[in-house]
Amino acid sequence: MKIIVKIIWVFFTGLISIQAQTNSISGKITSKGEALPFVNVYLNNTKLGTFTNENGFYELKDIPNGNYTLVSSNNGFEKKSAKIMLNGNKKIVKNFSLDDTNSLEEIVISGTLRPVSKSNSPVSVEVYSATFFKKNPSPSIFESLQNVNGVKPQLNCNVCNTGDIHINGLEGPYSFVLIDGMPIVSGLSTVYGLTGIPQALIERVEIVKGPASSLYGSEAVGGIINIITKKTAKAPALASDISTSSWGEINTDIGMRYKATSNIEGLLGINYFNFQNRIDKNEDNFTDLTLQNRISLFNKVNIKRKSNKVLTIAGRYVYEDRWGGEIDWEQKYRGGTIKYGESIYTNRWETFGTYELPTRANINFQFSANGHSQNSFYGTDGYDAEQLIGFGQFTFNKKIKEKHDLLLGLAYRYTFYDDNTFATFEDDGLTNMPSKIHLPGIFIQDEIALNIQNKLLLGARLDFNSIHGRIFSPRINYKWNSIDKTNIVRVSIGNGFRVANVFTEDHAALTGAREVVFEGELNPETSWNINLNYVKKIILENSFITLDASTFYTYFDNRILPDYETNSNKIIYKNLDGFSVSKGVSLNTDMTFTNGLSINLGATLMDVSLTENNIKTTQLLTESFSGVWSVSYKTNTNLTFDYTGNIYGPMRLPLLGDKDPRAEFSPWFSIQNIQLTKKFTNSWELYGGIKNLLNFTPPANSINNSENPFDNGIDTEKNPELAFDPSYVYASNQGIRAFIGIRYTLF
Repeated sequence: MKIIVKIIWVFFTGLISIQAQTNSISGKITSKGEALPFVNVYLNNTKLGTFTNENGFYELKDIPNGNYTLVSSNNGFEKKSAKIMLNGNKKIVKNFSLDDTNSLEEIVISGTLRPVSKSNSPVSVEVYSATFFKKNPSPSIFESLQNVNGVKPQLNCNVCNTGDIHINGLEGPYSFVLIDGMPIVSGLSTVYGLTGIPQALIERVEIVKGPASSLYGSEAVGGIINIITKKTAKAPALASDISTSSWGEINTDIGMRYKATSNIEGLLGINYFNFQNRIDKNEDNFTDLTLQNRISLFNKVNIKRKSNKVLTIAGRYVYEDRWGGEIDWEQKYRGGTIKYGESIYTNRWETFGTYELPTRANINFQFSANGHSQNSFYGTDGYDAEQLIGFGQFTFNKKIKEKHDLLLGLAYRYTFYDDNTFATFEDDGLTNMPSKIHLPGIFIQDEIALNIQNKLLLGARLDFNSIHGRIFSPRINYKWNSIDKTNIVRVSIGNGFRVANVFTEDHAALTGAREVVFEGELNPETSWNINLNYVKKIILENSFITLDASTFYTYFDNRILPDYETNSNKIIYKNLDGFSVSKGVSLNTDMTFTNGLSINLGATLMDVSLTENNIKTTQLLTESFSGVWSVSYKTNTNLTFDYTGNIYGPMRLPLLGDKDPRAEFSPWFSIQNIQLTKKFTNSWELYGGIKNLLNFTPPANSINNSENPFDNGIDTEKNPELAFDPSYVYASNQGIRAFIGIRYTLF
């Protein structure tokens, strides 16, 4: 009996002892002596994890006995880990000091032209990392942006499949695209510049919504997209990504780091895309997807100087051969009337760089130059164009009494443009007169730290356009944040301007049978914008949530838009005799959980309208509602599931008069994708999935009169609804397809 009692006693005391084990790990995460909030702290290969609070402290409780790896991870900082052994009621204190890596998520430059933490920036800047784009891999940045809230890659041509980027309902020419802060993608390259950028070299993409003309000048009316490439010192030795789809698309993306000498290191990037399948699933006798053969070479060199001052030079070359048209079109029919085809040969080169002057003062010289040559036929209409753009900029940055951060800039831009349309003819309509525009400018910006919670940004720019004269662009930004930076409010007011060039920016003017008409001289567009932004960060025990809400209002004078409706046989370009308004609200939500689940949701509600002669109309090809989402789940076995998608509300579409059989508005539609990624080692990844899960495509009659593209035997004046018209486009004709790819990275 005594033995039984002893056994029972040992059992219960052991059980109590086990139950009483309250292992815990706590500590503080800092960087350069300052507390880091919202850092993810977790035990590797378990579901135990948490986030640091606003003071940088964390605590993990009720941890079973065992050997663990404690990991501290935060975007923008080097990941650190430590081995932890727990064996009975241990309370371990483990602190981490993280090194700043000038990261994707934390450091931004686009809003103020200088590096600043995202939370400290007085300008709202959205940042999307390379990891974000891998959730729905695409062969070009143009397609990759389809899952960014308020940003829409819009196709402009049903035949050649060229397109541009809409930001908050404003067309591509209002969006200024930069590479490493340099104005590379503009003018003639507006519809081609976002293809062929080797994504293996992209570190992040920064997006500013709203006018930024006070810093960047013309074209930065709707917003900017700044593509930031990787730094040579921190890029992997080799990064490769090869993928294919069931439609036959082949994309190869390779990035390599090299060292030429002890002082010269560089990055070499290669992108090759090929698609040669003639697919016509909607049976309209036209290719559903443009056939393409494209190669892009990118090289970026960093030269180490004794002064440790920056010297970086980069260059890119792109060649593309693309065509779309009747399914049996051949090269021998190019420019003829036997078969309709749109064939475009593009040669493009770019160079840009930064040189930090060897002075005590912080003075930078930045430069870029690019040449774009296009040899193309749109049916029988030839379009040969040459464009050269040179840009140089000096910036001087100085901190004054810890409260003022002053930026002064002096810029100059030269644009040469020549084509075979009447856009570059003399008034006699016979003599060629290439466009040459000189655009010097000066700008100033003062970022004022009123106190620890309040910042004020004042900026102004004065440009002198050699054709249109002086243009003044001011802006003011205000930021307030709570002490713990979990609440941030930003207000911005700014002016924008844009000088339009129809043929370089809008391919709808080239495709189809409509006549292009200019009514009067096109004066520069001007706009005023006000934007209110609120960011809320919520820290829970097992999750971190960010809410980002904005409301915007933009008012335009002299708006230039194509008029498809006054005359069904013409596209009329003129300055709007009235005004245009773009207004709306948007909301982004990011949720990160310690169990490997992350969710990103976004929605934008907007109203973009034109008012002329007291008549208000909705802008063509502009949805009133759009939404995006991304759901990812990563298991302990390095298996990641991604579900991404977007949804668009109805858009008003261009019709050929009242008798046009096509619908006036597009339907609600959604493009959804799933992907499964398996990471075998730090170097190897295999991924695959399905795109356009719902197999959505526009109606088969989107190209009007596709059976008679040259309008043979048709009087389009009397019967405009019978004319050939490929301008009715709001979504790709590319349906459901499987894809698979492999990535190899050598560090």
